[in-house]
Amino acid sequence: MRILALQLKRIGDLVLTAAALRALREAWPEAHLALAVAPGCAALLGAFPSINTGVVLGRGRGFRPWQQVLTGPWDLCLDFTGTDRSALAVALSRARKRATFAWVQKRKLRAVAFNCFVDSAVRERHTVDHYLDLAEGVIADGAHLLSTRTPDLALPEASRAEAARMVGDEKYAVIHPGTARAEKFWLPERWAEVIAHLRERHGLACVLTGGTDDFERAHLGQIQAALARPALDLAGKMDLLTFAAVLAQARLCVSADTGAVHLAAAFRTPQVALYGPTNPFHWRPRHERALVLSATQPDAPLTTFTPRMKGAPMERISTSAVIRATDALLS
Repeated sequence: MRILALQLKRIGDLVLTAAALRALREAWPEAHLALAVAPGCAALLGAFPSINTGVVLGRGRGFRPWQQVLTGPWDLCLDFTGTDRSALAVALSRARKRATFAWVQKRKLRAVAFNCFVDSAVRERHTVDHYLDLAEGVIADGAHLLSTRTPDLALPEASRAEAARMVGDEKYAVIHPGTARAEKFWLPERWAEVIAHLRERHGLACVLTGGTDDFERAHLGQIQAALARPALDLAGKMDLLTFAAVLAQARLCVSADTGAVHLAAAFRTPQVALYGPTNPFHWRPRHERALVLSATQPDAPLTTFTPRMKGAPMERISTSAVIRATDALLS
C-alpha cells in the first residue's frame, strides 16, 4: 500500500494535519506514507512520526519533487489542501483512489483530478476534525477513528540539544507576539507587562520568538524598548525544528494566533493563546493545559466556542486577563 498525502498550506495547517496522518498510519501500519508540503514547511517533515518520506512542492524546487509524485505508483492520494497546485499533483500521481473534500466539486476543473469526495463542513468543524474527516472517509472499513484529536509531533534529539544550547539552563517562558497579520498584534506595552510579571512572580526567563519581516521586527523592538531589561531575542535565529523544541521545553507559551499556537499544542506545553479578529473555534488548542482568550469576551478564558463567533480588536484583551491566565497555568 502506497499513500501520498498533500498539505501545501502554512505551518499551522500542516501541524493540524498530524492527527489525520496518524489515523492513516493506524489504519495501514505497513503502508508507505509520503507527505508533500510547501517549501516554508519543509524543515518540519522530520517531526512527523507517521510518515516514511517527504516531498517539497513549490516554486523554485525544480522537477525533482514532481518526479517523486509521478513515479509512485500510488494506491491512494489525499489532498488536504484544495488548491490548483495540489489538484495538479493529485492528477499526476495517477493514484487508484484520489480523495479530497466534497466542496472541491464546486470547482469543476479542479474536481476532475479526483474520484472520491468526502463530506466535511469546514465552517462547522475544528480544523483537526476537518482533516480527520478526510482520513476517516477513505479508511476501508469506515470504522470510527480512535486517535486522539490533538496533533502530536516527534523532535530529533539534535533539535532539542540546539534549543537547550540557545536558551541555556534557566526555566523559561516563550513569548511569541508576532504574526503575518498586523491586526493580530497585541499592544507592545502589554506584552512587556506580562514579561515583567513572569520574571518577578514566577522566576522565569522570557524568550522572544518570531519572524524576520520588518513590521514584525519593529513590533518586537517596541516590546524590548518597554522592558526594564531586554528579553532573550531568538526571532529569526533558528530553524523550525529548533523553534519547535524551544516551545516543547518551555514552562509556558504566550502567543498571538499564529503557528506557534499549534506547535506548542503539539507538545502539550502550557499556553495562553490570544485571538482578536479570528474565531478560535476552528484553530484553538484543545489540550487541558491551554487557555484561550478572545477579544470578543476578554475578561476570562473562553469555555464555550461557536463556529460563527465574530472577531474584535486585540486591544480589548486586558493585561490583567492574560496575567491571570498565566498564573492559573503556573500555579
